[in-house]
Amino acid sequence: DASCDWSSDVCSSDLSIMAIDSQFVKEHFKLCATICAKCATECEMFKDEHCKQCATECCICADECSKIASM
Repeated sequence: DASCDWSSDVCSSDLSIMAIDSQFVKEHFKLCATICAKCATECEMFKDEHCKQCATECCICADECSKIASM
């Protein structure tokens, strides 16, 4: 699924954002949580195994990004 590929790209940039200690870290992680939650919702609509796996991973990512954003 293209949305999973794109959201994984967003997640892979998270470490870079944290490393530079940017003033936008919280905003980045809020956006990441939103994107991953939306991806999870979209992927949950499909019955394919790879879509279910993507939805699970996106839910985990959304939860983690939300935690970081609220720090």
